[in-house]
Amino acid sequence: MLPLNRPNPTCPPRFALVLGSGGVRSIAALGMVEVLAREGLVPDLVVGCSAGAMFGALIAAGHDAREAIRVATTLWSPEVTRKRRWKAVPQMLWPRLGRFDADFSLRDDGPVMQRLEQAFGDVRIEHLRTALRVTTTDAATGERVVLREGTLVTALRASIALPFMFSPVHLDGRRLIDGFIADPLPVSAASDAQAVLALGFESPMPYRIDGPSRMLAQVTSALTNNLMQARLAHAQGSGTRLLSIVPRLERRVGLFDTEAMPYLVEAGRRATEAALPNILALVQRAPQLAAA
Repeated sequence: MLPLNRPNPTCPPRFALVLGSGGVRSIAALGMVEVLAREGLVPDLVVGCSAGAMFGALIAAGHDAREAIRVATTLWSPEVTRKRRWKAVPQMLWPRLGRFDADFSLRDDGPVMQRLEQAFGDVRIEHLRTALRVTTTDAATGERVVLREGTLVTALRASIALPFMFSPVHLDGRRLIDGFIADPLPVSAASDAQAVLALGFESPMPYRIDGPSRMLAQVTSALTNNLMQARLAHAQGSGTRLLSIVPRLERRVGLFDTEAMPYLVEAGRRATEAALPNILALVQRAPQLAAA
């Protein structure tokens, strides 16, 4: 017997939830699923990218919103990036002597792996309560890679492997890095679903350019935002029944600003409430959902 909430493999998913990258902002998805559950809308497929994959995994594992928020506060915090690799500095300053290579990282991934293992143990993607697809990027080609089976912790670690911050994950002969590089809001990974609801965030632009890091941030943010809009437009043009929600935040939220989690969850609730008529219309137009 198939686990509860999983579609039959021979049938397309009925209702998919796609969660994009955005650091701690992606926790807004937990506010979204609270509102959806109240309306009796439960996704039978979750697609997650980067931090969205972590929070999506909590949803796919069957946690209710309150429990998912509690676990999320242990998963995503500044501590996971504080342990530096002592070899990183000499590798950057003297690449040949330090043996700089494609697996370079500034941070030790021990803390983040420990948090992921505490939250998910050795569960496999294909054994989750709700079907989950985790997106990553093939570092050698730039192509998106969708993981549908295998150890969940390994898949999540690959999807958050931000270049320079964390080392890539080697899996099945590929060197995998953060999913946002190929597709920050991977709606096309759910193109077989009858209805797709996507939650994403635009990458914030720096207020001012007063150093190299801010100039780089300006360029990467522009590229990320343009890529996300292009992917959405392509999916809609291809006939995907899609509704995209991008919550408007009234304040700036940092990548690891865990104190903003309650605010972000509430922002997810508000954005979903505001879009609820459109969400219900989207679902009602999906033929299999209407017949279910």
